[in-house]
Amino acid sequence: MDLLPQFSLATVVLLPFIGALLIGLAGRSATLRNALCWASALAFLLAVLGLFTGFQSGQVADQLVWELMPGLRIAFSVEPLGMLFLLLSSGLWLLATPYAIGYMQKGGYDHLNRFFACYAIALGSAAGIALADNLLTMFLFYEILSVSTYPLVAHTGTAKARGGARTYLGLLLLTSICFWLPAMIWVYAATGTLDFAAGGILEGQVSPLAAGAMLMLFMFGTGKAALMPFHRWLPAAMVAPTPVSALLHAVAVVKAGVFVVLKLAVYTFGLDFLAEMALSDIVLYTAAFTMLTASLIAMNQDNLKARLAYSTVSQLSYIVVGAMLANAIAATGAGMHMLMHGYGKIPLFFCAGAIYLASKKTLVSELDGLGRRMPVTMTAFFLGALCVIGIPPLGGLWSKWNLVSGAFDGGYGIILIAFLISTLLNIAYLLPPVLRAFLKPLPDGQPATVKEAPLMCVIPLSLTALGAVALFFLAGWPHALVSQIFANGG
Repeated sequence: MDLLPQFSLATVVLLPFIGALLIGLAGRSATLRNALCWASALAFLLAVLGLFTGFQSGQVADQLVWELMPGLRIAFSVEPLGMLFLLLSSGLWLLATPYAIGYMQKGGYDHLNRFFACYAIALGSAAGIALADNLLTMFLFYEILSVSTYPLVAHTGTAKARGGARTYLGLLLLTSICFWLPAMIWVYAATGTLDFAAGGILEGQVSPLAAGAMLMLFMFGTGKAALMPFHRWLPAAMVAPTPVSALLHAVAVVKAGVFVVLKLAVYTFGLDFLAEMALSDIVLYTAAFTMLTASLIAMNQDNLKARLAYSTVSQLSYIVVGAMLANAIAATGAGMHMLMHGYGKIPLFFCAGAIYLASKKTLVSELDGLGRRMPVTMTAFFLGALCVIGIPPLGGLWSKWNLVSGAFDGGYGIILIAFLISTLLNIAYLLPPVLRAFLKPLPDGQPATVKEAPLMCVIPLSLTALGAVALFFLAGWPHALVSQIFANGG
């Protein structure tokens, strides 16, 4: 592990941006473009692993890039939640790269240099969010992430794609500029700083009522966390090609949203101060409402990608609930669920794309008997579904275990009931596609030519599904990583 590169934090953030520039300049050479996509993802993963080894050995890394004025800085630092987010995004980017290449080429899409350049910018933005040392730096990269993913959502250029992309970008910019930005200015006016700190920076600086109002602004300003009623951007973005859907739901965008929620709860408000705020319960119960309502909507979606989109809205709220429960057990579960949901959800979208490539089917009602023609794909879908539901031997069990334990520890009986009902709803909307595919007969006239998608798609969806299984047995390391926050007084 000593052979891993050791880069500065700014360099780690810049690597995907450099890759994006080179991909954009690759010209018409598909071979060169694809090689640069692979090289960018691999270089980023190695840089993150090098950073992780240094972090685990006790090296404290931080880097000031630019100080605008006292208390307003562009700066980077490493802490456990950010490290977990970096490991998730860098690992899944490497697996998503061959899938995206295979899918976009097989699907006959144009403008692939622009597509993969924006893909890389999105990962660089996620890295900037993960390593942000303060709210200003986080806000800057949060907005870059929103803008850079707009061309991905609108990639096909159809009227439907452009409309979905406008909804996507409009809601994300509306929430961040109208809610997050004023809250950030309020924090700076009250404290003279935007830096993150263990235990938070607001206690003793503002009243619990004022802090509660800030919390409301931040939580609804973080539109990428998809709390109702600001969730519509996420289903609207399903007009994008499937590799984009996977990026949005598992790797960068929604994970950036819930990461921001967790980071604010732990390092801006502090869990102890959060527990004193009466208004935090409004966010808690809004998240619980979103968790259940989105699951009910998902049950009634026949379009497979739409069903998965509303599933994501629901699962993100598990993480927001974990943050708002304001205790170490629940917050640890929320951090773990960021990882577990990523590895559970990405094979589901990969499988939806593989099904479309191989059979042109997009509806759950069209999947009858498909498991006989695409057994690898549907088995991977089954494993991803079990992970999201939280059934052993998949990693999602452990994150949900900690979330439920945190609700029990905090005395939130209503939230315990919400978790139970939500899990039953997860089963109700995620298992029917598998049951139809494996247990129902092939319909008359089913083309005999339907078979597995290209290997560039099948291998990544298989590996990510196996990753969800592996995390059941390896859950100790993300638990230990996130627990460092509270062991160190966070």
